[in-house]
Amino acid sequence: MDYIKKLSRFISPYKKYAYLNIFFNILFALFGTLSFVSLMPMLKVLLKTAESITTKPSRADYDGILEYGEYLEDSLNYFITQKIATDGQYSVLIIMICIVLATFLLKNLSGYFSNFFLAYLRNGILKDIRNELYKKTVELPIAYFSEKRKGDLISRISADVNEIQNSLLAMLELLVREPLTIIFTIIVMFTISVNLTIFVFVFIPISGLIISRVGKSLKKHSNRVQEENGMFLSVLDETLNGLKVIKGFNAEDKFNRIFTTSTNRLFKFSNNLAHRQNLASPTSEFLGIVVIAVILLYGGKMVLVDKILTPDQFITYMVLAYNILTPAKAISKASYKVKTGNASADRVLEVLNTESTLKDSPNAITKKDFSNEIKLNNISFKYEDEMVLKNFSISVPKGKSIALVGQSGSGKSTIANLVTRFYDVNEGSITIDGENIKNLTKHSLRNLMGLVTQDSILFNDSVKNNILIGKEDATDDQIIEALKIANAWEFVKNLPKGIDTNIGDAGGKLSGGQKQRLSIARAVLKNPPIMVLDEATSALDTESERLVQDALENMMKNRTSIIIAHRLSTIQNADEIIVLNKGEITEQGKHQDLITKNGVYKKLVDMQSFE
Repeated sequence: MDYIKKLSRFISPYKKYAYLNIFFNILFALFGTLSFVSLMPMLKVLLKTAESITTKPSRADYDGILEYGEYLEDSLNYFITQKIATDGQYSVLIIMICIVLATFLLKNLSGYFSNFFLAYLRNGILKDIRNELYKKTVELPIAYFSEKRKGDLISRISADVNEIQNSLLAMLELLVREPLTIIFTIIVMFTISVNLTIFVFVFIPISGLIISRVGKSLKKHSNRVQEENGMFLSVLDETLNGLKVIKGFNAEDKFNRIFTTSTNRLFKFSNNLAHRQNLASPTSEFLGIVVIAVILLYGGKMVLVDKILTPDQFITYMVLAYNILTPAKAISKASYKVKTGNASADRVLEVLNTESTLKDSPNAITKKDFSNEIKLNNISFKYEDEMVLKNFSISVPKGKSIALVGQSGSGKSTIANLVTRFYDVNEGSITIDGENIKNLTKHSLRNLMGLVTQDSILFNDSVKNNILIGKEDATDDQIIEALKIANAWEFVKNLPKGIDTNIGDAGGKLSGGQKQRLSIARAVLKNPPIMVLDEATSALDTESERLVQDALENMMKNRTSIIIAHRLSTIQNADEIIVLNKGEITEQGKHQDLITKNGVYKKLVDMQSFE
């Protein structure tokens, strides 16, 4: 029930399929029991054990519920006596065989329809969990992913969700089909022999106790397997992303060792889990055979010595007793699956229940335009313990370009992350036209901004679809115009399919300069009033830098820009240059003024041999 509560919000939209599944499972359990009960009249005809009764039994002649079985037995014998007298024994046998076939047919049809509706339930829940996990993944702040392994998240979306799907079938069997089959069968067994049934069920609690002890630690072992699954997927993800470095530093053996260490742990944990799961089947089967052996001993005495049961009753009873074994075995297996599914559900819900630290405030407003200035008012920020920015203040008027320069770790890229609200400031505020960005919806804030990063983030898709991320409803002519402004059309027009050419995983079919120009074209197409350029040329060669720099200058005309620069050659035309050192401003002014001051900026320029 705890497992159902965890998944209730995903089950709710598909509850009609759950109800239909339960309904047909009830029919399956009912017809499953009747299909075995229907063997008894056939055996009576074949073995000629039907007592000859010529007077129709009356229910009033039988006292209490305990004699109800005797009443049904006598009624059946009366029916068989009458039919044999009128139609003959062989004709009655044909009727009995038809009844057996009909009950087995109805049982299997019920089983098919229960699984038919279960497919919609399981696959619907699977789809919704995956969709919500993906939605949560893109909603969570960037800070969350700096602490988590990507491979572990992929494992939760794939392996853990699959485990939940598999356990749902087990759960419904555990709740409805198998227990009802056992209950219906027990009721019929009581009608055949109360004493034998009571004797048999002394052993069932003992069997159940033994089986439950086998699966007690299953959730813990399943959790270990899923966590290690996430670990080796993380190693694989990092290997694929860093393949050039691994090969360049001859580190294949090192990463092989890391990967095999993880898979060896997974091998060990998986074996421990499998041993416990595999123990369920032989344990439950052996205990079931013990119960059957007890029935044979005690029931055989009732037939052969005490003459309390007839052979057809005892054979039917044995078949019914065996009919309990199959669902009992299924329940023991299902309980293990539910335990592993429960562990997976915990891992999935851990992600889904993670609260974003960058939620829109309840009264957040939508800002549609930018008219005045961006201000950073005495902001301070730290990623962990050490302050990256301390009481930092700047103003960026509309239409002006501000460049931030300084050594690595001085806080330049942090400002870009704070202005775009990938992180929130610890102290102070950032305002746009006097409005604190925390009071704006994140969507409207980022709608005002275009972002070009040092790493050209492109997707395994066409040039066109990569650029359309900036503006989904743009026409081909608008895309081509953006490519021209970004100095990208000269190489895109020569691609095999032009803008419809696939550029490979992370744009792997293109050079660094080409990828960066596509990133700029994407920002150009969006046409935002504010541009944030985070070291957009630092990873390029000289020629690519010149082309990209021309593209950036085209894009920044009459646009408010915040430029984080490592290469100082790219920011000499900025309206104001701010030199940072350990999160504080050391100098600011225009390029020529700072050169004249002969201070920190001049030293940085000299280090880069810039004239």
